[in-house]
Amino acid sequence: MKSSVKIAVIGGGIVGCSILYHLARRGWSNVVMLERRELTAGSTWHAAASMHRLHGNPNIARLQVYSNALYRKLEEETGQSCGIHTPGGLYLASSKARMQELKIQHSRSKYLGFDVQLLSVDEIKQFNPLVDTEGLYGGMWDPEDGHVDPSGVPHALARSARDNGAEIYRNTEVLATRPVEGGWEIETNNGTLFAENIVNAAGLWAREVGELAGIKLPLLPMEHQYLVTESIDAVRGLGHEMPLTRDYDRGFYMRQEGEGLLVGAYEKHGVPWSEFGTPKNFGAELLTPDIDRWESNLEQAMIRVPCFGQAGIRQVINGPMVFSPDGLPQLGPVQGLKNYFVAVGIMAGFSQGGGIGKIMSDWIIDGNPDMELFPLDVTRFGDFATPAYTKAKVLDNYGRRFGIHYPNEERLAGRPSRVLPIHELLLEKGAVMGSAHGLERPLWYRPAGSDLQDTPSFERNAVFDVVGEECRALRSGLGLLELSSFGQLIVSGPDATRFLGYIFAGKLPGKTGVMSICPMLNDRGGIIGDYTVTLLEDGSYYLTGASNAEAYHFRHFEKHRRDLDVEWHSLTRNHGVLGIAGPHSRLLMERLTGADMSNEAQPFFRMRELMIDDIPVRAFRVSFTGDLGYELHFADQNQPALFARLLAEGQDLGLHLVGARALDSLRLEKGYPRWGLELTADTLPGPAGMARFLDQDRNYIGHTALQSHSKSDNSWCLVTLTVDVELADAVGNEPVIMDGQVVGIVTSGGYGHSVDKSIALAYLKPECCREGLVLSVDIIGYHCPAQVHLNPLFDPHGYRLRGVEPRGEPRASINMMHK
Repeated sequence: MKSSVKIAVIGGGIVGCSILYHLARRGWSNVVMLERRELTAGSTWHAAASMHRLHGNPNIARLQVYSNALYRKLEEETGQSCGIHTPGGLYLASSKARMQELKIQHSRSKYLGFDVQLLSVDEIKQFNPLVDTEGLYGGMWDPEDGHVDPSGVPHALARSARDNGAEIYRNTEVLATRPVEGGWEIETNNGTLFAENIVNAAGLWAREVGELAGIKLPLLPMEHQYLVTESIDAVRGLGHEMPLTRDYDRGFYMRQEGEGLLVGAYEKHGVPWSEFGTPKNFGAELLTPDIDRWESNLEQAMIRVPCFGQAGIRQVINGPMVFSPDGLPQLGPVQGLKNYFVAVGIMAGFSQGGGIGKIMSDWIIDGNPDMELFPLDVTRFGDFATPAYTKAKVLDNYGRRFGIHYPNEERLAGRPSRVLPIHELLLEKGAVMGSAHGLERPLWYRPAGSDLQDTPSFERNAVFDVVGEECRALRSGLGLLELSSFGQLIVSGPDATRFLGYIFAGKLPGKTGVMSICPMLNDRGGIIGDYTVTLLEDGSYYLTGASNAEAYHFRHFEKHRRDLDVEWHSLTRNHGVLGIAGPHSRLLMERLTGADMSNEAQPFFRMRELMIDDIPVRAFRVSFTGDLGYELHFADQNQPALFARLLAEGQDLGLHLVGARALDSLRLEKGYPRWGLELTADTLPGPAGMARFLDQDRNYIGHTALQSHSKSDNSWCLVTLTVDVELADAVGNEPVIMDGQVVGIVTSGGYGHSVDKSIALAYLKPECCREGLVLSVDIIGYHCPAQVHLNPLFDPHGYRLRGVEPRGEPRASINMMHK
């Protein structure tokens, strides 16, 4: 065994083999894999190994496309069979809502370039004659779906990695990992080696490997079963391989295996396995089958594919698979641990494993992945992801893996995790809560005496009018918003200005109380975050941004700290934020503080430290609603008293409680982009309309890349669309069409209640960024006319926002994107 290596990949499943392969293919020959037993031991060897392209997240879909192509290339490279079968995939809809979901997926496939086809009930038989179509609403066909050999693919990856200089140490168990100067000391049963970088790809043992480095990864293995039948005459008589057939409404997936069928399901009441730690002696073993617990799923499969009910069972496979709380992988560097990467929680190992290997190798070698991957980033889970939370969420997600995922759905599993000091009071006021990074926050307020429910749907529901009333009440008078899900940081130290000047691309404030919008870019110029930055009297900086990205951004801070004397810490867990907005907000502030709140005393985008009774607050003259308004920041313990004071003083001004749903509607009316939607690592400041916030006079991360882009810039641009639609609104990832061609993509959407328009924010090709141009947006399978607007629909001149009298022409809106 080598004594010193560049990278040590821990774990020899599909993901570990893919990472090793990609590192070696990029020329990093001094890399090794440490596998505790044999390659594929764990979850990989017993996987059903199905392959699919479609996914709600377009970048995950791209990873899956890459995986499919990689396995084909592997066979040519190595001469080793990967057992590739591509009979296509048939998706069935046994309900109206499922058919709507298939229509949405079909629309999204257009901008991904997939040749996916919607099917009528009559057409389904052409693709799978074994299906009983009674009760079906339709289906969808993807010709690229298939499956591979779960042993052949990892061994082909490993062979190629070895051919390119990598080494694999089997029967080598990692016993300890210790951070040392320049990397990690790894102790194994076969000796100790030094590695500059560690990649934890240990699958079922990822929790244990993580604990060796002092981290607790939110993961839980679940028992997962599928069965293989004996030979079936009807299957043998098809004359070709049966396509993968999925009827998620009836709770099963099915494909051909030999001359029989492989049938699997995710039962509603799944069973955790080895909750408190994977046994050290576990290897290529199976668990005791328990067919009774998914008997109802099998009965439904027999109804949909009758020949399955006539077959004998040859084998039942019950094996553990590891899950994250949200069912998605956890990837990337671990915040607080230098040169320590993870690639864990990858349930769809074969669909995603090839692409994840490439992403991880790029991340390690280049410092960043080449696409937006925050939804998969390991930093997305905070300290709210306790073992109890993880178990509750994994059980919930496992049981509804085949469920329909609605855009307005809030799941209750694992909640509440963290509540506000005024949580009970908000509930008394009718607040219907959602969860934001573990924090319970009001989504909308149920009217007194009402039992209104937010029924999950792709269409507008009964809550539509309630949210509309909140929006109109704020626009016409005064709204009070609970905003404590905003992140708050302090950056201080002698080198704070120099540090932030390198981290941020925006112009830093030069005077006390002045606020600046500061985008944060990666080396490629992509927007990985943005903050509102305010200079405090003591020379430190107060930052507000997205709380769910704090660890993600702290990791970026750590990476680029260099030798600067600077510190940062979060206030998010012990500080609260309340917002007031609307025409009467200034009057309310004057009542509360007794201070002069005129534009002269506190201009727009300024902060003042004020007292409300005996409560110190930082009052920011800003509002994500796009209306005249203020954000009040204060210590958590003062929230009950401050909230009560606002309610009392605002009563005769028509104060109305306003939730997060209404806030999103209001920001759409102003065309304000949100980080994570309109602003991602895949978007540049120019196309996002943020070029005016950049500081052109200094060097910062991403500056060189932006200069390169500007010389050959033919980028898309972010615009507002008003959509002619009656029953539903765009939510994101819908294609924008002109003359039958995809010319753009919707990033977010909803209804603008105070302008009475359905709104979508979208990136369009440059030739389509023309005021008044009529395009179309696919919404649940309908081509809906959509008109382009280059200015905000509400207050396009910015008069209301700035609290000034109307005059002059429209000016560019301030993008309050960090919220």
